[in-house]
Amino acid sequence: MSSALNPSTSFWQQLSLPIIGLSPMDGVTDQPYRFIQKKYGSPVVLYTEFTSVEGVCHGALKLLEDFLYDETQRPVVAQIYGTTPASFRQTAILLCELGFDGIDINMGCPAKNVAHSGAGAALIKTPHLAQEIVRETKAGVTDWLNGISTKNCPDISEKIREEVQKRHQLLPQPFQARRPIPVSVKTRIGYDQPVIHDWISTLLETEPEVIALHGRTLTQHYSGEASWENIAKATQLTKSSKTLLLGNGDIKSRADAHEKITTYQTDGALIGRASFGNPFVFTQTPPTPELLLPIALEHAKLFEQIYQNKEKYSFMPMRKHLGWYVRNFPGASEVRVKLFQASSSEDVVEIFKFFNLS
Repeated sequence: MSSALNPSTSFWQQLSLPIIGLSPMDGVTDQPYRFIQKKYGSPVVLYTEFTSVEGVCHGALKLLEDFLYDETQRPVVAQIYGTTPASFRQTAILLCELGFDGIDINMGCPAKNVAHSGAGAALIKTPHLAQEIVRETKAGVTDWLNGISTKNCPDISEKIREEVQKRHQLLPQPFQARRPIPVSVKTRIGYDQPVIHDWISTLLETEPEVIALHGRTLTQHYSGEASWENIAKATQLTKSSKTLLLGNGDIKSRADAHEKITTYQTDGALIGRASFGNPFVFTQTPPTPELLLPIALEHAKLFEQIYQNKEKYSFMPMRKHLGWYVRNFPGASEVRVKLFQASSSEDVVEIFKFFNLS
């Protein structure tokens, strides 16, 4: 977090408008991805990948890998999903103890395995449960402020508790302190059709700090065009509240983000897929091969450094990122074929040398 920001109050309210941040994306916005995006693009805010509150409360220690971050990434928001209010409350306490700057509730994921359980964007169809989840998450933050920690949470296992306490002790002193952590929501404009007034009004009753709104319904997934006209309708509802509204969907560049923010009167925007292999999307810097290749290699080395000692480590998740870095290069298809076979950063170095890219 910038030294200009006060950790004792909500970071959202201290940011200059408009806010342009990196959208959370499952399988993409892990710790090394966020580090690279922040270092070279400097998005105003970062989110983790979404993590199941039920999984955390059922003792899945591996899920804590989703909550890895470093101090360069502040302000950083932990995103969670699920359907069990009590699990949201306990996970909120855990996230406060881990030193996050914010907690975001995913009510927008359209994936079948998530929506079929009633989580993600399926919560649009159960508005009362959605409200209870927000309120219980906020209650977890209040619990933390009142002195409760993971050692008081009945569903947090001893192994998870020990790991959380270890990370907590490594935090800078200001972030070890009990401080109010803002709760936000990321969602969509509807389930199978836009329901802006009813859905956004329902969320506003719980007073989230921020609503990030993707301009598609659940059934659209990522097809068709995002409806910023519907996002604009949501801004009319949030203007009379303290809740900030961030638009999301089909933003191609920083200039495009500013244009949409101005046209549709949002408080900011989140950039998602346009950041793939291009942290410079948050800047006005052209993403040339000369700039991107060293970053691709740095990203690969960082991925190894962070994960190679983890159980069942594989370099495979890194391959898609490497493909994104070179997708607009001359002869990119041949390079990508080789990169999709890489098993280490050393392989990446050799592939770049083979194609005279180093």
